[in-house]
Amino acid sequence: MNQRIVWGIGSARAFRVHWALHELGLDYETKPVRTRTPAMDTPEFQRISPRQKIPVFEDGELTLFESAAIINYLGRTYGRDGRQLIPNGPADRAHCDEWCYFVAMELDATSLYVIRRHGDLPEIYGEAPVAVECAAEYFARQIKVPEQKLSDGRKFIVGSFFSVADIMLTSCVTWAIRYGRPVPDSLISYRESIIARPAYQTASAVCYPDS
Repeated sequence: MNQRIVWGIGSARAFRVHWALHELGLDYETKPVRTRTPAMDTPEFQRISPRQKIPVFEDGELTLFESAAIINYLGRTYGRDGRQLIPNGPADRAHCDEWCYFVAMELDATSLYVIRRHGDLPEIYGEAPVAVECAAEYFARQIKVPEQKLSDGRKFIVGSFFSVADIMLTSCVTWAIRYGRPVPDSLISYRESIIARPAYQTASAVCYPDS
């Protein structure tokens, strides 16, 4: 059996990987590397991650870096009856991919990460209050997209099926709440239902051991 290793704890993106692994019931080893700490400067970590970013996932000889790519790989490789993260039908799979890309680009990279870089970490990335304000406004517009989709009463973002898209979306909703961003009530309720999942709770204890 391949040895599975997750490098990274303490971040929303690393958490996605831990969560997917627990949803699938997979054993793995955790390397507790945190972003912007001396652990990132060690030869061991730089060997596995020349980008010096977390998360990094190893599955035998395979190494992956992007959280969305990692959890999609896990779902496609290890999903089975009763423990699936990828829908079966081609249309639902396409919608699942669409939501993952939407969350990664519109909510994470373009919105919340801009706020983090220039709001939380100006000593590293520089002060940019206008960029932070624009990112917050953009998030407020884009979060209405999943709000509208959930307005039909569905439990999960891809119909009745819990998927990697829910992992992506819930991680960003949680991130937004932490930052004090306005989040629609329907997404608050959606998140509360999702985070009650046992795999979420177990993964949270692993990824955020100090919480």
